[in-house]
Amino acid sequence: MSMKLRPHHALCLQFFEGKGYSEDFVLHMYRIAQALEDDPPITLTDGCDDVCAACPHKLGSRCDHDEKVSAIDRRAREHMGLQSGDMLSWRELAALAREKVISAGKLREVCRDCQWIDICLK
Repeated sequence: MSMKLRPHHALCLQFFEGKGYSEDFVLHMYRIAQALEDDPPITLTDGCDDVCAACPHKLGSRCDHDEKVSAIDRRAREHMGLQSGDMLSWRELAALAREKVISAGKLREVCRDCQWIDICLK
């Protein structure tokens, strides 16, 4: 099974601990995290992805926080050296997120506008 992910979701999924916008969203995130254990192929996207499917901020095919979220995606993608449309395995994407953003101390910069950043900076 192939998945579409926004670049910043490669970061979010590293720190997911069962908190989110709604109960449906949290359950959906658990399902996504479980599916990623099988190391599916990932296609990077600039818009709503498989994680966004259960988000209450999704309006049709776009996010009602699109300007903020797109900026986080752009910074994540640039730090990881990726482009929209790139295809790689989940393990490769997660490793890039850890190496180029998390371990490099860039999380605060990349995710500076995220309401959940305190979870990731613990």
